[in-house]
Amino acid sequence: MGELKIQHQQKMVLMGDSITDCGRFGTENALGTGYVNLFTKLIMTRYPARQITFLNKGIGGQRIVDLKERWTDDVIYHRPDYLSLLIGINDLHNFMFDEKNGVNPQVYEETYDYLLNRTRELLPKITLVLLDPFYISRENSGNTIRNRVLDLLPKYISVVHKMAKKYHTKLIETHKIFQIQLQYRDAETFCPEPVHPNQTGHLIIADALVNIFCK
Repeated sequence: MGELKIQHQQKMVLMGDSITDCGRFGTENALGTGYVNLFTKLIMTRYPARQITFLNKGIGGQRIVDLKERWTDDVIYHRPDYLSLLIGINDLHNFMFDEKNGVNPQVYEETYDYLLNRTRELLPKITLVLLDPFYISRENSGNTIRNRVLDLLPKYISVVHKMAKKYHTKLIETHKIFQIQLQYRDAETFCPEPVHPNQTGHLIIADALVNIFCK
C-alpha cells in the first residue's frame, strides 16, 4: 500500500454526469452508489486516520456545456484541493443524433479547455484528475449505434488526453481499462448497457482512482 497523496483535512470534488451521480439525489447517501462511493470507502479503509471531505457533484444527463453553467457553484465555491472530472459520453450522443446543435468535438474541447483554465487561474494549487469517456462495448458488426459510438469516441478521448497534457493533470484512461477487461469477459460483467456500469464496473473505476492517489 503506497502513501496517500490526499492529506488530512483536504477536500476533493468529483464532477461529472450520471456515471458520477449514480443516485446521489433522493437517497441518504450523498456520494451515490457508484465509483465515488466505492473510492471513498477504499480510501477510508486503507487510511482510517485521514479525515478527507469528498463531494459528489455529478448530475445525470449532463454534458460539458452543462457543467459550465454550474462550475462556480459546484467546483470553485468549494475550493477543493483535488478535482476529478469524468464527462463526455452524453456530449457524444448529443452530437451523434443532432449534428447541427449537438456538442461536437470542437465545442467539447473549447469548453473543456475553458473550465480547466479557469480552475487553474482561481485555484492554482489544485490537483486535477481527468478520466476519459468510455463505452463498454466491442461492437464491430456494421452500422449499429454501438459501432457508431465506438467510431466517434476516439475524438472525444483525444480531447481529454490533450487537456491532460496541456494542464499537466493526472489521467485515467478509462476506456482503455474497460477494453482490456473486455478481452477476457463479456460486457454484461461490467454493465447492463454500455454507458452505465454495474457495481463491478464502478469498482474498476474506483480502483483506478485509488491507484492514482496511492502510488
